[in-house]
Amino acid sequence: MSIDLHRVRNIGICAHIDAGKTTVTERILFYTGMNYKIGEVHEGTATMDFLQEEQERGITIQSAATTCPWTFNDTEYKINLIDTPGHVDFTIEVERSLRVLDGAVAVFDGKEGVEAQSETVWRQADRYNVPRLCFVNKMDKLGADFDYSFKTIKERLGANAIAMQIPIGSGDDLAGIIDLLEMKAFYFDANELGAKVDEKEIPEELRDDAELWRADLLEKAAELDDSLMETFLETPDLVTVDQIKAAVRKGTIALECNPVFCGSALKNIGVQRLLNGVIEYLPNPTQVPAIEGTDPRDPDVKIIRTHSEDDPFSALVFKVVNDTHGDLTYVRVYSGKLTKGSRVLNPVNNKKENVSRIYEMHANDREALDEVGAGQIVALIGIKNSFTGDTICDPDKPVILERMTFPEPVISMSIEPNTADDKKKLGDALVTIRREDPSFRTQYNDETGETIISGMGELHLEIIKNKLVRDMKVDVTVGRPRVSYRETILGTANDVRGLFKKQTGGRGQFGDAVISVSPITEAEAAEQELKMKNGVVFVDKIGGGVIPREYIPSVEAGVRAAASSGVIGGYPLINVKVELVYGSYHDVDSSQVAFEQAGALAFRQAITKAGPALLEPIMKLSVVTPDDYFGTVSGDIASRRGHIVDSELRGVVRVITAEVPLSEMFGYTTVLRSMTAGRATSSMEPAEYRVMPDSLKDAVLAEA
Repeated sequence: MSIDLHRVRNIGICAHIDAGKTTVTERILFYTGMNYKIGEVHEGTATMDFLQEEQERGITIQSAATTCPWTFNDTEYKINLIDTPGHVDFTIEVERSLRVLDGAVAVFDGKEGVEAQSETVWRQADRYNVPRLCFVNKMDKLGADFDYSFKTIKERLGANAIAMQIPIGSGDDLAGIIDLLEMKAFYFDANELGAKVDEKEIPEELRDDAELWRADLLEKAAELDDSLMETFLETPDLVTVDQIKAAVRKGTIALECNPVFCGSALKNIGVQRLLNGVIEYLPNPTQVPAIEGTDPRDPDVKIIRTHSEDDPFSALVFKVVNDTHGDLTYVRVYSGKLTKGSRVLNPVNNKKENVSRIYEMHANDREALDEVGAGQIVALIGIKNSFTGDTICDPDKPVILERMTFPEPVISMSIEPNTADDKKKLGDALVTIRREDPSFRTQYNDETGETIISGMGELHLEIIKNKLVRDMKVDVTVGRPRVSYRETILGTANDVRGLFKKQTGGRGQFGDAVISVSPITEAEAAEQELKMKNGVVFVDKIGGGVIPREYIPSVEAGVRAAASSGVIGGYPLINVKVELVYGSYHDVDSSQVAFEQAGALAFRQAITKAGPALLEPIMKLSVVTPDDYFGTVSGDIASRRGHIVDSELRGVVRVITAEVPLSEMFGYTTVLRSMTAGRATSSMEPAEYRVMPDSLKDAVLAEA
């Protein structure tokens, strides 16, 4: 079963929406012999877009994994390939794929060059230190311009792009490509679907242009390797193709350069040469740094696992897919070997898992394996309690690999089942979707009685709604949620009495509690070593037995019940410190219920005296935008009652951090895209609650 890791490549195809990633993947599957016919996205027959929703919309929604062979220089290589979505709403699919890949192919539209999501994907790859090649696709498109696209890769991405090829013509005149290393022209036979490649001399009219591009290639390659630089300066005629390739490979793996290829996947031009480039320039699993994890028993202890079958087994779960035969858990094996039927440990939750089957995936088809080793990407069946980002490992040698970071949802809506039967099905369905999609969140809002679903954008939530209705047969209605406001106090109120007394013959009810209230933040509570629960700190200051000990928890329960619905708008109260300072009781008539009522009465009166205020949720907004749009974006943030906390120029992009009220942020993603021609991205996360301006408070309270 052992495979030579030098002959393995774990790569992803990623780019902006409509740059042609899935079409490139389809051609790769065809030329590597995995498919006997070519599937087309525009016809809804693409192998990797096998979901009904993907076929109808002509877009990729979830990443799909496949394994295919490729023979290069008479040696067979194994390529584990992941096709990722391009739409910003499904950025999580790209994020988790890049986390487990050793290299990537960034695909660009030959006419548009670098687009919005190209920048996002590029930054994600930077974060995970993923070496990448560039493929300027769609050179057959009207208006395609290789020079322009190449320039945008350098300027918009700040990449050290090195052209390995240039196209022969463009648009309808695209005939083939020129290889700048071999200085040969390659033509792809349309009658053979591009499978037959003819090698010819470079057309005379393009020779000067090719010489200029080759000189640039030589110069940039020499900068990447000292020995090549020496040869290049002293005896440039003695520089060999192998030396240039070695320098470019070294630079690519070290993240110092990005080789650029070109062609047209749709017209079957250039894909085989791109595959050769994947083998020649992207790293194999032994050439990426050893994975670092932590000891679950002591997070300060670092554990290094090398990409070797001799190390203890460790793997990272990067995707869970609900399947008719049991959940498919996709893992990247980083070290050791895994045999089917073995038991593994999830050190994150300390649960043992049984691996009943191991599959090598080919889109939605699969091939059973008996065992799998380091450097491989496979799907497992039998895993029940492990989710995206979890580690599975040898139970005797536990390690926790670095988890993935998932962006916070930026848009929410309410969802209601239409019948009682749908209500039960909805709960189960949402749990299933949450397992599959870590960027999807759900919560039940007690204040409004709504189930709120949150995701990365309107399309994301629309797809989820369609999945519920179409695939899971749950009939639901979606609406717009309300903002969850809170209440607090601005001042203090001391020695406020709550007396609950009902004594009209026979056994009565008597509870008497005196409390003081004051504002307190979470940080202050932690500093004073006080326990804050749901925004309220309760301190027992009773002395001398004026209230028996068994009644004090009842007073606290009454206070907390009253705090769940405030006095001005019925919203929960937060950041309040309650001190129980005095009280009295009756030998016969006092009870837990009476003291609960007394606590609630005292709390409501104290809050009214302490000056209640309405709080609104403030979001921490992060916007990454080309610097040209800085003025427009910052002006829009100001118009939403937001203020910019920080602004940083990183290369060609501006990173803006701002604080903005949530109530002003509905539909922001869509507005931001239209403001910046789709080139800016944003993410939001809750920051804190702040007092709402009086001028706006009345409108909110009128709706409450």
